Amino acid sequence: MIELYLDTADVEKIARFNACLPLKGITTNPSILANAGCGLNQMLAEVSGIVGSDARFHAQVVSQTVDNMVGEAKQLHALPYDVVVKIPATETGLAAIKKIKDKNIPVLATAIYSAHQGFLAALCGADYLAPYVNRIDAVGMDGIGVVADLQMLLEKHGLESKILAASFKSTQQAMAVIKLGIAAITLPVDVTEQMISHPAVQPAVDQFTRDWQGVFGDKQSFQS
Repeated sequence: MIELYLDTADVEKIARFNACLPLKGITTNPSILANAGCGLNQMLAEVSGIVGSDARFHAQVVSQTVDNMVGEAKQLHALPYDVVVKIPATETGLAAIKKIKDKNIPVLATAIYSAHQGFLAALCGADYLAPYVNRIDAVGMDGIGVVADLQMLLEKHGLESKILAASFKSTQQAMAVIKLGIAAITLPVDVTEQMISHPAVQPAVDQFTRDWQGVFGDKQSFQS
């Protein structure tokens, strides 16, 4: 089954959607945490209490050098949670990924803008690959096409890396990559809201209620 994540540090939204969706966990990045004014340790503790002890968290390093990335990854891995360490898929990041994987620490290669960039990260051992679908579109390329090409490369070369598609502005983008058979996806709150609602749904439900109450009043179905 596809792994479903929320791309947010908003605890109230996480609690809301965890109640109705089978969330695997949460993805974050330095910008998300900074905008929420929430440190990583605080977020991990609060969200673990909501999603449960099996929740998986994707947390990104802020270090800039290979050695510091590796050291930070070791500290993140030592936390009492299921943490996947996010490393940008830059030249420095790829070097760090190789060293981190030698220590059997789970890694997500993030900030992927091309299929070949993701493919190289997979060859370096990354467990997850995060192509930025809408951001790729924003620079004049085809985000969905990049995901499709990367998925094909993983399958053709027998690589075990999982695509965890990120950066969405619409349900159409999200559904297009889900149709490709990717292993995981992380959705921002606004797209998640769009996916579970439709303007025609509530009027239909309201009509059911009116029709029922017109005949059976306040009785429940099993009482009729």
